Amino acid sequence: MTARRSAGLLLFRAPGPDPEVLIGHMGGPFWARRDAAAWSIPKGEYGDDEEPLAAAVREFEEELGLPAPPGPYLPLGEARQAGGKRVTVWAVEADLDPASVVPGTFTMEWPPRSGRLQEFPELDRVAWLPLTEAHDRLVAGQRPFLDRLSALLTS
Repeated sequence: MTARRSAGLLLFRAPGPDPEVLIGHMGGPFWARRDAAAWSIPKGEYGDDEEPLAAAVREFEEELGLPAPPGPYLPLGEARQAGGKRVTVWAVEADLDPASVVPGTFTMEWPPRSGRLQEFPELDRVAWLPLTEAHDRLVAGQRPFLDRLSALLTS
């Protein structure tokens, strides 16, 4: 069995001395009352028939409802999340108004074992955050991408 893989785009901007990144708070009932370690880089799964960068661009558009910004796309490599999923991310310098985001949705049974299907946004909000603040909010398995972006921007 092939390990699950995801790819995503991490937008960054430098409006002042501290770079900011665009991350999204995960939607759905499991994440509703959490803030720390409940945010994610816009990303999604892809199969063997799709190139990771193409998947990252597609998933950005699906999750945020907006076209992915043009490159150049800066590779930030791969990281393995706690559940074993391998995530590959590219950084791209761009600006985007979080109010313009129209998130994709997913359907799940909620409450559990109720037989009721409910629809939830994949990301219930997005925000520009300085790297240090984003580090505390991002799920642990994606934090290495912030460190790699920081190193890239200071080199």
